[in-house]
Amino acid sequence: MPLTQERLSKVATAVVMAGAFTLALTLQAPAANAQTEEQRPVTPPQPTSEVVQTIFLKNVPEQNVLNDIQTDMRNILPRAKIYGVQSQNAITMKATPEDLETAKQLVADLDRPKPLYRLTYTITDFDSGKQTGSQNFVILAVLGQRSIFKQGNRVPIVTGSYDSEARNSNTQVQYQDVGLSIDATIDGSPDGLTLRTKIEQSSLGGEKSATAAQDPVVHQVVLQEAAELTQGKQLGLGSLDIPGTTQRQEIEVTAEQVH
Repeated sequence: MPLTQERLSKVATAVVMAGAFTLALTLQAPAANAQTEEQRPVTPPQPTSEVVQTIFLKNVPEQNVLNDIQTDMRNILPRAKIYGVQSQNAITMKATPEDLETAKQLVADLDRPKPLYRLTYTITDFDSGKQTGSQNFVILAVLGQRSIFKQGNRVPIVTGSYDSEARNSNTQVQYQDVGLSIDATIDGSPDGLTLRTKIEQSSLGGEKSATAAQDPVVHQVVLQEAAELTQGKQLGLGSLDIPGTTQRQEIEVTAEQVH
């Protein structure tokens, strides 16, 4: 059938209306997708899992060392639960794997053996101003711990007696160290050491005690000093005059780190 002007007009109108309907559907599609995205539920983050582990310490000679390490770990890792076990020299933790690895690194840095020093005391004897001899005494001292050296005799001293019965008598006796005694404690770091030391020289006197004839008289000289030490450098601590004689002793000390 031939297309007249009226038919052409109707066809064009139908095409325009169909295109407008298609465009409307296209424009509405993104809005529908956006609404779907907004309504989708959000999954909450899963909590981080925690593990429990015990870390054993190798170099804890005293309770305060365990306490110091435990306090440091609690300050660095506030979210972790940390418990010290003194009887086992150990620390039990409940923490995340990341915090646990950090704790292990802290323990590796802090749980180290304390430095050991060799203290060499040199005692030089003088009589009437002339040197008559010299002796060396070596003490191994752990940093922060007390070391004691003694050389001499133990002398019995009667402190009392009592009668349990008329025919029996019991005597109480205590023993006193007589000779050389060196007490040393070294603190600080390899760059700056502090030595606290006490040196006692004692000997028996020829006279008798005025209170009890059987008790000896003990002569004693004490030198107590706190001084700064430099490794490998000799330090003079002082001198001791021996009572009742013309003798004198000069005391020096040297510190060297063993490990």
